[in-house]
Amino acid sequence: MNFSRQTLLGIAMMIGGSVVLYAMVQQIGTEDNKVASDPVIAIKSSATGQGSANEPLTTDIETEQRILAQKQKEREARVAEQERRTKAFLAEQEQAEAKALAKARAENQQYVSNAAEPVSGENSPEAAIATPKVVPRTDSAAVVTNTATPQVQARPTSQPSNTAAAAEAKQKQAEREKLAAQKREAEQKAAAKNAEDDKQLKARLAAQQQAEQKKREQQRAEQLKAEQQAAQQKAEEAKRKSAPTRPTNYVVQRGDGLIRLARQYNVPVEVLAQANNMKSAQDLRVGQEITIPSQRQISRLQREAQEARQRQEAAKTAQQRLAAARQEAARGEAKGTFGVQVALADNQEKADEVAKKLRAAGYRVSTSQTSRGVRVIVGPETGKPAALALKDKINADPKAGVNSAWVLYWR
Repeated sequence: MNFSRQTLLGIAMMIGGSVVLYAMVQQIGTEDNKVASDPVIAIKSSATGQGSANEPLTTDIETEQRILAQKQKEREARVAEQERRTKAFLAEQEQAEAKALAKARAENQQYVSNAAEPVSGENSPEAAIATPKVVPRTDSAAVVTNTATPQVQARPTSQPSNTAAAAEAKQKQAEREKLAAQKREAEQKAAAKNAEDDKQLKARLAAQQQAEQKKREQQRAEQLKAEQQAAQQKAEEAKRKSAPTRPTNYVVQRGDGLIRLARQYNVPVEVLAQANNMKSAQDLRVGQEITIPSQRQISRLQREAQEARQRQEAAKTAQQRLAAARQEAARGEAKGTFGVQVALADNQEKADEVAKKLRAAGYRVSTSQTSRGVRVIVGPETGKPAALALKDKINADPKAGVNSAWVLYWR
């Protein structure tokens, strides 16, 4: 009777613990599903709202990161709360199991004590001889040991209790493994959810950067278009204020100057001064009459000015070469005597005019009668390099007025 009651009590405790455990697991699973589903629903709803309304992306990167960090903290708090509840549930289950096991052991001990009571008096010799001493075994059996009496094995009364405890421990281990598996699954879901949130955040940041890049490119295109329009307007305005098609005489008024008139008629200052045989910095007098050159004259004067600058550069280079060649000749490194013929006149009078002009420009000139006419020669120079440099200088010198000089051997 006692054995059946103990067995029924253990079975009832196991069933009750299983029901409580199942209820707690169902509650934890429900909370996990709620935790896992709420951010997804929120993200889906936000994504649906964004797609339907076609609203522009206005949230900056720092706000997105702050929202993501806040959601991460909330998820960590919920996971910590689940772990705390699980630990509390396990502690309560262990306490209930310990109480049930202690109660089963107490009833088993009471049953063993009742079974070991003697039939007759304890002080009688028959009781000392006939009554064995019962000692419970640790391996679910009881052995009676006595030096004066034979060993008698008692009934295995504790085996049902130990079997129930083993089954209960096995069930407890299975439940722990189940809870651990559920915890791992929850952690995996949380990690997957975090990865999905990070992916969505990166996608939104990439979209925002792409939109900003597109906006910057559009602004640059608009700025370039505005600059082109401004340049076109400026060109049209300059065209309206361009130089006249024919030369125009202008009487200088008070406050006029070359720079002001050049801007007014869209003529370079140097060209305006050159057209009037003036210098760029020369002042104008009130009532003075000057010529405003036409577009054709401006082109010709600019070309002549460019050629003059080129001749000046060539003359400067030739002068440097001539100085170097003359130094070589002074050291005795040059051989031969050469001259530069600049003209071949029909008579002596024309030859003297050319020679006079060259002497005014600073050259040593001599004339000689030939069968073809009067030859005008500049020189002599020692060494052919010096003569070539002198020829280039004469051709580039605007004061000489010569552009076809050539070198010949001095005789």
